[in-house]
Amino acid sequence: MSKLHARSSGQQGALALSSKNHTSHSGTKMASQYYQEMQESFRNNSKSREFPAHSAKVHSVAWSCDGRRLASGSFDKTASVFVLEKDRLVKDNNYRGHGDSVDQLCWHPNNPDLFVTASGDKTIRIWDVRTTKCIATVNTKGENINICWSPDGQTIAVGNKDDVVTFIDAKTHRSRAEEQFKFEVNEISWNNDNDMFFLTNGNGCINILSYPELKPIQSINAHPSNCICIKFDPTGKYFATGSADALVSLWDVEELVCVRCFSRLDWPVRTLSFSHDGKMLASASEDHFIDIAEVETGEKLWEVQCDSPTFTVAWHPKRPLLAYACDDKEGKYDNNREAGTVKLFGLPNDS
Repeated sequence: MSKLHARSSGQQGALALSSKNHTSHSGTKMASQYYQEMQESFRNNSKSREFPAHSAKVHSVAWSCDGRRLASGSFDKTASVFVLEKDRLVKDNNYRGHGDSVDQLCWHPNNPDLFVTASGDKTIRIWDVRTTKCIATVNTKGENINICWSPDGQTIAVGNKDDVVTFIDAKTHRSRAEEQFKFEVNEISWNNDNDMFFLTNGNGCINILSYPELKPIQSINAHPSNCICIKFDPTGKYFATGSADALVSLWDVEELVCVRCFSRLDWPVRTLSFSHDGKMLASASEDHFIDIAEVETGEKLWEVQCDSPTFTVAWHPKRPLLAYACDDKEGKYDNNREAGTVKLFGLPNDS
């Protein structure tokens, strides 16, 4: 079922987990040099700017691997691609063809021209920004809500509302494998080494399968309630999960142990993103701010103020620039403002 519609249900459990795993850093002697540098950077570059993208709310934003383009997928059944020019997003194209909401999209891990969209219309589509055309439409069995591209670029995994994950060959566009799970599958991801496949589920667990064999390796009880999202850091050291208990937990990839929790949000954590250097973690929810934490200490580095719940966040792959998209402000649009905007945070204050 869709990870976007999870609601907070485990606040009591959250408190128990939080007090057990979350260390207070009030006694830390001195903030790290990185912390001080990034605080200074955000003080000078704390501007957010909006860019019209769609006619309805945006579900997903993602950067191409070279950081030149940002793609967004929307409830309006389209995807949009922007080119980043200096500190502006310039609309490049709108991609039409899906018959239902585009719930998630992602780029090829090392080809900056290809991206793939997952839709409720029971298809995925692969697009090429050079021709602005759909180069493949792959039919799937259910309404798709989650998609990811393997780090080696060879396989696309897509999850649907019936908890089926289909593995599609990125070259032939044919299904390689299909797995039906007996639990609610939320977000899916390969590890950076491409030899394990991770799922977050509705029972608060992280399920790990070997890849490509897809044999169960481990199931980790990560949270007392629904595990919604998962992200791996670019260095391969950690992964993070966000839960309906409003906690973000950080895990050591090698040891598969929880290193720390981030507990500043009050609502189910919908979306996560690690910065390009793996040192910052952005997390967002129905709270009207995005939390930016220093990964190694758990300290709050910055808070990005928002007018409404945030669906999706994505750090730029080379610089401290955060793309994000918020929910429509229940009918409170002023006339000169469109629904379905994407936003950039980290722009110079004088821009």
